[in-house]
Amino acid sequence: MKPKLLIVDDDDEIRTQMKWALTADYEVLQASDRLSALEQFGSARPDAVLLDLGLPPSPGTPEEGLRALSELTAMDDLAKIIIITGQGEKDIAMKAIGAGAYDFLGKPLEMDELRLTLRRCFHVGRLEREFRQMQHRLEADSFEGLLGTSPAVQAVFSSIRKVATTDAPVLILGESGTGKEMTARAIHHRSGRRDGTFIAINCGAIPEALMESELFGHEKGAFTGAHAQRKGRVESAAGGTLFLDEIGEISPALQVKLLRFLQEHCLERVGGRQEIQVDARVIAATNADLKKRMAEGTFREDLYYRLAVVKIGLPPLRERGDDVTLLARSMLQQFSGESGKSNLAFTSDALRAIRLYPWPGNVRELQNRVRRGAIMSTGKKVTAQDLELDQDGTGTKASSLKEAREELEKDMLQNALRKHSGNITAAAQELGISRPTFYELMDKLNIQKAD
Repeated sequence: MKPKLLIVDDDDEIRTQMKWALTADYEVLQASDRLSALEQFGSARPDAVLLDLGLPPSPGTPEEGLRALSELTAMDDLAKIIIITGQGEKDIAMKAIGAGAYDFLGKPLEMDELRLTLRRCFHVGRLEREFRQMQHRLEADSFEGLLGTSPAVQAVFSSIRKVATTDAPVLILGESGTGKEMTARAIHHRSGRRDGTFIAINCGAIPEALMESELFGHEKGAFTGAHAQRKGRVESAAGGTLFLDEIGEISPALQVKLLRFLQEHCLERVGGRQEIQVDARVIAATNADLKKRMAEGTFREDLYYRLAVVKIGLPPLRERGDDVTLLARSMLQQFSGESGKSNLAFTSDALRAIRLYPWPGNVRELQNRVRRGAIMSTGKKVTAQDLELDQDGTGTKASSLKEAREELEKDMLQNALRKHSGNITAAAQELGISRPTFYELMDKLNIQKAD
């Protein structure tokens, strides 16, 4: 089946000419005003629309066309709408891009440029719809927000499914920001303890002097300031799951007490003498090399093997291939609503920067940068600059480096324009960016088309 294309223009002759020129490649639909365009769009659901902003009853102004754009994108946020504008209407066209249009072309139309833009438009639209379908499939089998299609992450999901049905202790290994607590929560929520409490404690964030009381509780009068009996985190996790993050940070004395709990499922509060039975599953996590610490004598070998009945290693983001763009797009969809915006998308330079950046802070760093990008973006596009990333995959540094990057960008844009005799479409295609992004860079870098 041919892709569907809707042409919206009040000029019958122009519509007919475009239909004859494009009918070999597309199923061409036509509309002469906003209402008929909405009717055709609603019934046929075309993947792309050529929209002239000058529509009746006020063909001399863009208001009716912009209204049509808003209503069409509301009906299908993945539809690709290409704006047709007159000469000297670049400001209006850029306003339309900010309102959700995919691209714009100036009159009189050049058919070669139109065909090239449509091919790219349908290709991008197909990829976005496939991505949306994949998201829906992933949501049906989501793991507490964990997403990924790479083999390494699918292996993690398989381990979660298997270990969740048992009460065996689990040790989660991974760099900072790889999602260790999310993995622990996924195990809990898929287990028979899902109706119990999930208690998380960061062993590296609590002073050693307070850690014993925090874990095991205390009796009234056990120490100065202990004015009442208090349950610890272990007791609070009874019937549920206790998650011990950064387990490598606990002191040797506490390691002994934790080992006893794992062996006997009982504890004594600080200052108490009564043994208390507690049924809680323990999941621990660390980004430290526990085997090295065992060799150094700072981490007990018997505790390690009690905790590591099952080990799950989380891969760093740099080893997860295309998962990084999958995660970034999913996060952007979430943060769009938080920032009061809708239908945000990454520019091609932003996606390239995301793929190239090594992500030392892993998923947590990606989350922070995407949230910042959603807040800082103007219009419907999030750029590499919004993410504080350079297009070569490096983070934004000092102003001198920023100036160096802008100088490089300017040279590349000017060289591409000269090579293609000022043809924006061809220059943008060579650099791997969209025409709107090319125009945005021209404005930012103060480049005139005649340069």
